[in-house]
Amino acid sequence: MKELAKKALASLSRAELLEHRSYVNGSWKTGQGKMSVIDPATNEVIAHVDMLSVYAVDAAIDAALAALNGWRELVPAARGAILRRWAALLRSNSEDLSIIMTSEQGKPIKESRGEIEYAANFLEWFAAEGERVYGETIPSHLAGSRLTVSWQPIGVTAAITPWNFPIAMITRKAGAALAAGCPMIVKPAPETPLCALAIAKLADEAGIPAGVFQVINGDAADMSRRLLDAPDVRSFSFTGSTTVGRLLLRQSAETVKKVSMELGGHAPFIVFDDASLDGAVNGCIDAKFATSGQDCLAANRIYVQRTIYEQFVEKFAAVVKELKVGHGLDLSSDIGPMTRPSVSAKCRDQIGQAVSAGARILAGGSSSPLGHQFVPPTVLADVADDMDIAKEETFGPVAAILPFDSEAEVLQRANNSEYGLAAYVYTNSLNRAMRMSDRLEYGMVAVNTPRFTGAPIPFGGWKQSGLGREGSRHGMADYMEQKYTCFGNLKD
Repeated sequence: MKELAKKALASLSRAELLEHRSYVNGSWKTGQGKMSVIDPATNEVIAHVDMLSVYAVDAAIDAALAALNGWRELVPAARGAILRRWAALLRSNSEDLSIIMTSEQGKPIKESRGEIEYAANFLEWFAAEGERVYGETIPSHLAGSRLTVSWQPIGVTAAITPWNFPIAMITRKAGAALAAGCPMIVKPAPETPLCALAIAKLADEAGIPAGVFQVINGDAADMSRRLLDAPDVRSFSFTGSTTVGRLLLRQSAETVKKVSMELGGHAPFIVFDDASLDGAVNGCIDAKFATSGQDCLAANRIYVQRTIYEQFVEKFAAVVKELKVGHGLDLSSDIGPMTRPSVSAKCRDQIGQAVSAGARILAGGSSSPLGHQFVPPTVLADVADDMDIAKEETFGPVAAILPFDSEAEVLQRANNSEYGLAAYVYTNSLNRAMRMSDRLEYGMVAVNTPRFTGAPIPFGGWKQSGLGREGSRHGMADYMEQKYTCFGNLKD
């Protein structure tokens, strides 16, 4: 595995996509310091990225303010045409972008390729959706008056984006903001700056004007606070942990920003005894191990009805044992490294605590011959609700399986969480599926499928899993304000 990422990056078709400077006001800015970008599979340094000072945030905000009026005055179709060019450039450079993504994030390259398409879809979706932001006319309660409601761009926006989907989470936010007529400043995760800078290069090529889309790298805490303290930043979007989300929400309250957040998940995956056993096993594999388990949608608590429990765990463990762990650039790899050392440490802690409390390991385990950053895909049977893995999001390739007896019981247990992002239900009963969908306290419910995300759907959670929605026609709401106008004295 040694130097695999370095060699792949050296062979990019377009070497200029491997950018190390920040993108501010249409120009590439060098910094005073450098931060190292690490291949998580080998812990090798694969690049150095310039660190800007916190004052670069002010320059980016000034540039966005200067660009705001010109961008918002473009007709939606003109903004949409630019977003479509950006999407086309993502697709035409997909292989280079996928190599960059896997090199710094670690996910299998087949998943990186899928993310590029996923990311491009958001740009295309919002390019069209920007042309369908309809207002309304209200029947007047005032004689001689006409009442209208329109939607207008909120102003300068900012986004702090995560490392697990380092391109798609940018385009899901920026596509909506730019389509609405708003500039956006992006602060990417320090683990994955190369992805953000590469698509900024393509944004420039697509013709996005200076100041409309900017990417800044620097100290995460200082830059985030500077963005949140700035009154000229009117809307703020964050994808990440609930713990950090709470902190950022408190900071943004000082300037009363419009905030959208996609935070932690602790997804229940519920299998009833009338479900297709093979379908449930295969669906659970996809829901648990996509992105090597580093996904807020990952099945974290797998509840299986007791009458089919042993059959399920046996079949599930057999499939998990066939998953191949390796460097993401190895085409045969199903599971890559954990992007952060803290993720692999948490997985090991949860496995150890569960086993000491009585859980059975049916596949995998704590250690990997590939090194500390790798966690073997692991199956834990006989997990109980009081174990750490049943109470906390894992964010890694460890599957916790819990038996249940009745629908009412599993519903209560599934809802017993501060999180409410996504839930999965497998059953052949339409009535049961509808009851569960109605009563599960989650923003998204998938019935008999592990795949439900995409540009047209409103992505978001209940409770402490977030605020607002991304994607869909609702995804532009956080970047727009309603304007009510009363036209009086229309009698002449």
